[in-house]
Amino acid sequence: MAREPSTSDTLASARGRFGIDAATLLGLAGAVAVVAVAMAGGAAPAAYIDVPAFAIVIGGTLTVTSISFSVRELGVARRTLPLALFRTVWSPKAVARQILLLAEAAHRAGPETLEALLPQLRGEVFLTRCLTLITNGHPPEEIERVLGQEADAIAHARQRTAAILRRAAEVAPSMGLIGTLVGLVQMLGSLNNPAAIGPAMAVALLATLYGAVLGNMILTPLAGKIESTAEQESLIQTLYLTGSVSIARQENPRRLEMLLNSVLPAGSRVQYFDR
Repeated sequence: MAREPSTSDTLASARGRFGIDAATLLGLAGAVAVVAVAMAGGAAPAAYIDVPAFAIVIGGTLTVTSISFSVRELGVARRTLPLALFRTVWSPKAVARQILLLAEAAHRAGPETLEALLPQLRGEVFLTRCLTLITNGHPPEEIERVLGQEADAIAHARQRTAAILRRAAEVAPSMGLIGTLVGLVQMLGSLNNPAAIGPAMAVALLATLYGAVLGNMILTPLAGKIESTAEQESLIQTLYLTGSVSIARQENPRRLEMLLNSVLPAGSRVQYFDR
């Protein structure tokens, strides 16, 4: 016998929570705070602001990074980048229980009964797509192929976005070094003009600082967050795909429970049915 109290309650409890990723926000804020405290202990804050150095690092990083990728990939990355700050947090265990509830309902009353549950799943695009294919009568092999291709396309987009960020993280310090060389050339060319030495030295030193901060404290962590989000999405989509194919084949939900537990992490495995 299933442990779930009601279909609607279980479906609602399995929905991921969309919102700001606190770890990313706090991490970025903490990194900025550390640098700001270090700056405050020395020269005036205005001494760390130099527009030419900033333009060299930011503009150079954007343009050089774009050379390595297509316009389409850059467009996908622009749309995917917000996932580093805003994302849906899922509970794999709750998702597995949700799938088993749906499988049990389909096993008891037929796959067509899932159509009545679609309004409760509004906003869960991949799951809705899964159930729509089932209720439309598509064969299991076609469901597995179509959903597998969609999941692979989503994962590929996330991977390319992370790759773009990591490439930019490599370029940023190099652009800082280029800015340093530009500043040194300007400084050496102005040795007979003491008033010009200071601004040239500022470009030389601050460009290196900007490049190091941008690459190591912003871009690299954001790439890691995108990869982490992609891993979670991939797990959830695998669970949905496994469940959809099993439901379409009209397999026993107890067998599906075994299949889902083979995918779930050790600490998230479910025992939906009484033994």
